[in-house]
Amino acid sequence: MSQKKVKVAVTGGAGHIGYTLLPRLVSGEIFGKDTIVDLHLLEITPALKALEGVVMELNDCVFSLLCNIVITDDPNVAFDGVNWALLVGSRPRSKGMERGDLIRVNGPIFVGQGQALQKAASDVRVAVIGNPANTNCLIAMNNAPDIPNDRFSALTRLDQNRAVSQLAQKAGVPNSEVSNVTIWGNHSATQYPDAENAKIGGKPAMDVITDHEWVRNDFLTTVQKRGAAIIAALYPLLTNIEPSIPPSFFCRVRASWIWVCDTKLASIKRCPSLA
Repeated sequence: MSQKKVKVAVTGGAGHIGYTLLPRLVSGEIFGKDTIVDLHLLEITPALKALEGVVMELNDCVFSLLCNIVITDDPNVAFDGVNWALLVGSRPRSKGMERGDLIRVNGPIFVGQGQALQKAASDVRVAVIGNPANTNCLIAMNNAPDIPNDRFSALTRLDQNRAVSQLAQKAGVPNSEVSNVTIWGNHSATQYPDAENAKIGGKPAMDVITDHEWVRNDFLTTVQKRGAAIIAALYPLLTNIEPSIPPSFFCRVRASWIWVCDTKLASIKRCPSLA
């Protein structure tokens, strides 16, 4: 069987999300069992030593699909010739912070990364997870004018997963029974989780869940504020990552790579065409 090859850049490779994500990138789960993966890992200079430790662990796992690993603190090196750029690294959100608070510190990071993305392969796809994801994605996109806008996307699958979980729990069914959940708006407390077009066991969700007051109130606020609630509950044990992020990011990348997912509808934030 012939093997394909993909070059994947991951920023913040030594962070909690990167540490969880990297093994899945090279295991065949995302790009398939016939795809060799080269990793380009970007970190800030003080974290390069930790990144070396992450690479040691990856090498010791002897992943059959892992070929080459590049570690660097230079985005021009990290993005050189890559087919996928996963922009994970950013200043994390801590207790009491909203995503808007992060724009001031994270904006310049994504300006530089957007400019460096010009060195990527002609078919590059860019997925942003670093908060505030929508704004950071827009900043990177605007600083990479040679890359079509529709190649950029930001994580919102996590919000979809949260909405699915809440509907499933309310209906008393497995998560797999819930489909067609949509998230409108930003990956923030202003988002609108849409249950009215969702289905539970193939039936309209609003027919299965008759407590419509719950849908209009508790359901909305629970999903909108879930990230802050998780951080508050785990603080100070876990201050810079929500543990549900890596699986949702995995689903988002996998959905784009093979155009299928474990639900018939997958939420992805993309810039609309301005033409």
